Amino acid sequence: MIKNLPFSALRVFECAARHLSFKRAAEELFVTPAAVSLQIRTLEQQLGVKLFHRHNRGLTLTDAAKNGLPALSKGFENIVDSVHLIGSTSEKKSLTVWMAPAFASKWLMPRLHRFSRAYPDIDLTISASTNLIDSNTTNKTIPAENFHRDDVDIAIRFGKGDYPGCRIDKLFNVSAIPLCSPELLNGEHPLRCPEDLLYHTLLHDDTQYEGRPNWATWLSSAGINNIDSRHGIHFNHVNLALTAAVNGQGVVLSMAEMASDDIAAGRLVVPFDISLPLIQAYYVITLKEYAEHPRIAAFREWLIEEAGKLEQKKMGQESIIPSL
Repeated sequence: MIKNLPFSALRVFECAARHLSFKRAAEELFVTPAAVSLQIRTLEQQLGVKLFHRHNRGLTLTDAAKNGLPALSKGFENIVDSVHLIGSTSEKKSLTVWMAPAFASKWLMPRLHRFSRAYPDIDLTISASTNLIDSNTTNKTIPAENFHRDDVDIAIRFGKGDYPGCRIDKLFNVSAIPLCSPELLNGEHPLRCPEDLLYHTLLHDDTQYEGRPNWATWLSSAGINNIDSRHGIHFNHVNLALTAAVNGQGVVLSMAEMASDDIAAGRLVVPFDISLPLIQAYYVITLKEYAEHPRIAAFREWLIEEAGKLEQKKMGQESIIPSL
């Protein structure tokens, strides 16, 4: 009888035991809580043991369930790893890359044509998610199961670089600088020094991440204490804040690296070169066991090469900050 246990029921049990919740298991498995409950009852009947103690405020595992769960969970991990390994060693030519939306639109997109030209046989799928930013509210690690579950080959994450079980390559450090349209360098109150910000709108990038710089910190570092750093226009996405700055709506405090192409194209300028280094950086992350797969290695090496070009510009060979 045990040999004929349905795989699906075991999967449901493992998920429910991991969450200690039929509802959360149902959400992960895309079924109803009633279907989860039915699968558990059926499994308990077939095994002849009780798996959960049901309480008003939740579930707890029985001793029998506690004994069997670790090996069962490991078994499912092995199955997922095996399937992923089979797929990764096939003739698959596509590559799935996971990153934060701002990185995708402001840094990767202007450069991506160079990869496509160099590797025309590799098809890319770009998946953008705010989960790729270390914040006080998001999970700060990327477990291997996330790569397998979403069929991701490479992740580019903004954070502190602590991702166990992965190969980690730093792309570049980042800093925050003021940026504005060239139009604001002229007019009734031209931007010449930090004190001139008193006559301009402050644009705030309120994207949530650890150590996020703000105007209060920047103004303090510039020795300015007569400007209300809270006033202005607030945005929940860096793209919106940078677009407002390009359109002459005010001065934004943002990452120089995310605005490098806007600066190079003359859409944005740096009115005063006072920067705030951030403790976070951008990292390329891959699972260790697949890191040297040819298509994964090719994209990683290309990213690092592109980041190196940016660092060269920052060092002055082709400065991304025009002289004023």
